[in-house]
Amino acid sequence: MRTTFSESQLAEPTIREANAILRNCVHCGFCLPTCPTYAVLGDELDSPRGRISLIQHMLEQGGAPEPKAVRHIDRCLSCLGCATACPSGVDYTHLIDIARAHIETHYHRSWADRWTRWLVAFVLTRPRLFRAALLAAWPVRPFSHLLPSRLRRLVESVPRRIDSPSPMSAPQVFEAIGHRRKRVALLVGCVQKVLGARINEATVRVLCRHGCEVVIAANAGCCGALTQHMGREKQARTAACCALAAWQRELDGEGLDAIVVNASGCGTTVKDYGHMFADDPEWSAVAAQVSHIAVDISELLSNLGLTAPVAPAGAPIVAYHDSCSLQHGQRLTAPPRALLEDAGFDVREVVEGHMCCGAAGVYTLLQPHLSDVLGHRKGAHIAATGATVTAAGNLGCLLHLERFSGLPAVHTVELLDWATGGPVPEPLRYRADG
Repeated sequence: MRTTFSESQLAEPTIREANAILRNCVHCGFCLPTCPTYAVLGDELDSPRGRISLIQHMLEQGGAPEPKAVRHIDRCLSCLGCATACPSGVDYTHLIDIARAHIETHYHRSWADRWTRWLVAFVLTRPRLFRAALLAAWPVRPFSHLLPSRLRRLVESVPRRIDSPSPMSAPQVFEAIGHRRKRVALLVGCVQKVLGARINEATVRVLCRHGCEVVIAANAGCCGALTQHMGREKQARTAACCALAAWQRELDGEGLDAIVVNASGCGTTVKDYGHMFADDPEWSAVAAQVSHIAVDISELLSNLGLTAPVAPAGAPIVAYHDSCSLQHGQRLTAPPRALLEDAGFDVREVVEGHMCCGAAGVYTLLQPHLSDVLGHRKGAHIAATGATVTAAGNLGCLLHLERFSGLPAVHTVELLDWATGGPVPEPLRYRADG
């Protein structure tokens, strides 16, 4: 693909990076069938190929982008299905991040859009404030139809249940059961501390049971993924620096064999820290080290091997959903399935498994219509499997799919915990109790 950036533009590192990415695109169109928004809308500008052209024009032109370009780029889910399908190796992951950061800096959004984005970025990344906001929204839910459309979506998205604050999320060290095989740090996250604390608890139990000493490092909270994908680079880097500093203390102390992430959206970002901080003299070395040892929980358990798994009596039939950040962002598809099968679960494949469910981080709040269309589509495919529970490796997907599939949704690690001596996953108990 031919580009026409000026010499002065190419002096900027981000433009130089974008230029190299753009030049790899040959406009072959292999990405089109993999793109959820193109499948729904049928508009070339809502495909990766169309967005690449919009991004090229926007960056070459410089300054404030056209509203049309912003609209189509905003509709991108960052599912990265196009990156998996691309025969030319176009780095769409970083190109869309560059585009969003440019929009955030140069485009003047409406006050309602600015307010919504600020609220999402400010509240969701602060667990205590997020929990308080959810509790305050519960009494308002019956009257949500009276609210302005943007606020209505925020209130309607409040889940039916909120996990109680977990003492296991506090900074501490959990000893390995038996012989210590590894010493690992677990990222407990920000949103997951409020809506998926049970997932962190299951992860700690499984890791300890398999010979891991588990460290919850102080101040390693939000990884920056949520704000990074909104184009808010400064906020994302600040959060990432806090996590890096927390893990550096552990690396310089007793050391770490791995940094475990059980939310694949966060994991994809943590594994990218080396790229994010490549030109930062203060953080580049530790960021590269963190990226090197960061693993999804399914990766680590695959390497360790499950200890005496036993399929629980009345084990559910599992529809396994590939979260986009795991299958496209991290290229991990086999380990979660193999682990569930080794644990004795009947695992069913979902039609259009490569296609995004529509959750995509905060996409469900910022692009509610498209998010719901894709949620209905994925939910129907899951229901068609005949499964009795949905499993996935990302909290956002679980919350979204539970709305549209009619099935309880649990993290893969919750089922593995159950099969190796842990309790019945809470969503299954919740459903059984009505």
